[in-house]
Amino acid sequence: MSGRRAAAWLAVACLMTTATAGCSALAHAQPARGKAGAKTPALYASYTTHEGDTLYDIAARYMADPTDWALLSSLNHVPAPRRMAAGIVLRLPSGRLRQDRDTARVVASSGPVEHAFSSSPYLPLKTGETLGEGDRLRTGANGFATLELPDGSYVTVAQNGELDIDKLRHVTLTGAADRIFDLRAGEVESRVTHATRRDDRFQIRSPSVVAGVRGTRFRVDYDGGTQTTAVAVLDGAVGVDPATQHGQSAAPAPGMPLQASEQLVKADFGNVTPSGGAVGSPVQLLPAPALAWPARVQDGQSVAFDVDPAEHAVGYRLQISHDADQLDLVRDLRVSAPHADFGDLPDGTYFVRVASTDSNGLDGVPSVYAFERRQLGLDASSAQRAGGRDYEFRWFVSRSNVPTRFRFVLAKTADLSNPVIDRTDLPGGELVVRDLPPGMYYWTIVAEQFDNGRFYEKSSPVRSFTLAR
Repeated sequence: MSGRRAAAWLAVACLMTTATAGCSALAHAQPARGKAGAKTPALYASYTTHEGDTLYDIAARYMADPTDWALLSSLNHVPAPRRMAAGIVLRLPSGRLRQDRDTARVVASSGPVEHAFSSSPYLPLKTGETLGEGDRLRTGANGFATLELPDGSYVTVAQNGELDIDKLRHVTLTGAADRIFDLRAGEVESRVTHATRRDDRFQIRSPSVVAGVRGTRFRVDYDGGTQTTAVAVLDGAVGVDPATQHGQSAAPAPGMPLQASEQLVKADFGNVTPSGGAVGSPVQLLPAPALAWPARVQDGQSVAFDVDPAEHAVGYRLQISHDADQLDLVRDLRVSAPHADFGDLPDGTYFVRVASTDSNGLDGVPSVYAFERRQLGLDASSAQRAGGRDYEFRWFVSRSNVPTRFRFVLAKTADLSNPVIDRTDLPGGELVVRDLPPGMYYWTIVAEQFDNGRFYEKSSPVRSFTLAR
């Protein structure tokens, strides 16, 4: 029998008997040592009495079963009916403490997102709803959802993901939080506030690994096809353990330090672990890549970005969100070349996050850019008037409800340097150029709009025509 299991059985035996001498010895003994010399979680919690407390009251408030007053009486040598003075320190068995369930609030959702409780059928999930233990969450293509936990932590489920809430509760007496999520498919990114109590626990479990933290930002991605789990740490450190070991759960108990894990993965590192295999060794994540022309307004029919090619990258991942923290995701795209085309998006201010993907399939350290999406269509045409050398130019913009001024440029070279005509502040969408000398010409129309305190500019493609003698 392992040391941990033997201690647990001894604690139960002590609590169920009135042989208090053995129990007292167990309570004051030094905790057993686990992996890497780490102390195992404490067997008892302390409670300091208030004037007039009774064991009946304490058991009703803080124990899993109100009848546990008998255990408290035996353990602490206190008669149950007695009203106690303030300041008496009592020992309460940790394994019998009452736990209250918490809820997680959906603070952002986009695209196809569903939830179900236990074996119930899935229903659409909307922003503002709450989830708790036993709830299951599922996202489809371009479907995203972010949950906010009571302590301010966030859990974001990416597209084509499945996440179950296994535990979401806290100990009534100590406030220690226990949060366990089962990742069935896809990726989840967590931003976990720093643990303030020794027994606080936050874990993401996949069929391959258990990833536990005490305050950090990290991603866990389970690929059902290859049955591997990738963990990438962006801040802090993550303890990674096998999901099972010798047929039993290898998940660390609350209170175990991260250093006791099979692997301790620190910031800017990640690892990949196959189901049933040894936990992968940490590898350094690729550095953040850069976007080419990140500040340009996305005014075309499609939102597209070019990435400056990064060394050792086999691909890139780009995500678009309404916020800089990437909690309110709307698009997620992986590409093998340094170009990503997202198609159409409604007008607005967005943030794009870009990361390089290495040969292990790990997404590297990301960089985030703000960009403006403002679709502004500009069509232009030209035609020579019959019987002369006059040329007529016409144009119109798709966003005609915003005051627009136009600039017309005509030149003899394709770079439009040394223009023959450069007209600014044209109010309408038509211009006639008369008596042009024969030759080849190049031209463009520039639309300029000032809206909501921002300046926007869109140029038509440079076109050419030849005027014969």
